[in-house]
Amino acid sequence: MQTKVVKLDTAKPDTAKLKEAAELIDAGSLVAFPTETVYGIACRLSSDSLKKLNNLKNRPPDKHYTLHISQKSELPKYVPSIGIRAEKLIKNAWPGPLTIVFDLDRADIKKLKKTLEKDVFKNLYNQKSIGIRCPDNPVASRLLQMVHNPVVAPSANITGQNPAVNPEQVLAQFSGQIEMLLDAGPCKYKKSSTVVKINKNNLQIIRPGVYSHEQLNEMAKIQFLFLCTGNTCRSPMAEAIFRKYLAEKLNSDVDHLEKNGYKVLSAGAMGLVDVPATDEAVAACAAKGFDIKAHRSRALSQKLIEDSDVIYAMSRTHCRTVLDLSEQAADKCMLLSEGREIPDPIGQSRQVYDRCADLIEKAVKKRIGELKI
Repeated sequence: MQTKVVKLDTAKPDTAKLKEAAELIDAGSLVAFPTETVYGIACRLSSDSLKKLNNLKNRPPDKHYTLHISQKSELPKYVPSIGIRAEKLIKNAWPGPLTIVFDLDRADIKKLKKTLEKDVFKNLYNQKSIGIRCPDNPVASRLLQMVHNPVVAPSANITGQNPAVNPEQVLAQFSGQIEMLLDAGPCKYKKSSTVVKINKNNLQIIRPGVYSHEQLNEMAKIQFLFLCTGNTCRSPMAEAIFRKYLAEKLNSDVDHLEKNGYKVLSAGAMGLVDVPATDEAVAACAAKGFDIKAHRSRALSQKLIEDSDVIYAMSRTHCRTVLDLSEQAADKCMLLSEGREIPDPIGQSRQVYDRCADLIEKAVKKRIGELKI
């Protein structure tokens, strides 16, 4: 066999040449192609094609390969339910030099067995987990979009050797053994993608690569913001109560929330700064086991809105204030208590504060129950 080398311009890849490569992959052939990290070998996800790939790479047949998708909108087809930290990471890092390993629960597995072909399911999932990559390279993206079958694409190298980062290195290892090489010159990063596994409590790097652990933690951080008028009554109580129930959902210590990637804040639309919570709010929280004596008010700002992933407001007026500062916040700002406002207890009796704290606690429990962690 002679390997056909097809030269492509990364900025504007030839559609006809990519179509030819896609048809080869769909027919079961192996095609080397560039990503922004290293060159990969595209293989149709079927038992016969995978056997050919394993022989080429000298890799044991029990190893599973990473699925490659052309765009992140394809992800739900293979991972039906995604936690909020994984969603945030995908939003910030895909398309890009990151492979994410997802764990699936029983409901996901049951659904996938119904929607995916038996051979595809068997070869794609490894003990209820799957690795997926969405590359940021025009040649790779367009090629994956044109192939009609799911595609796995390990790095272009024999097991134990360095991945190829340019077409010459691909040919040095596989000339005459693969049907086609899409030559778009050297790769951008010239190192492998970072492989990360993310769950509700931590982010674990399985293979170092382009992104550092610190970069990934920042890209996956979730910030919750509670908003009321002065940030001295309702929102400080909500912040403290939410922290407790979020920590319980994560089986975590409250003090470890931020370390685990979750930040919980509160603010006031009035603009008060460094004012303590009212005595009544402190007492109402203390009766429930929450200590907010150290709280100091924070003013709402456009940056605080933009940095937050979920904003829970006490009233519709507060929601309008958020949208006045940032129109893009419409999808992430909502009433804490769905369908109703939580009245301001400022200046009223301790009994009113206790009822307010009860309303907030009930609403928080419901919101925590809705979170996909």
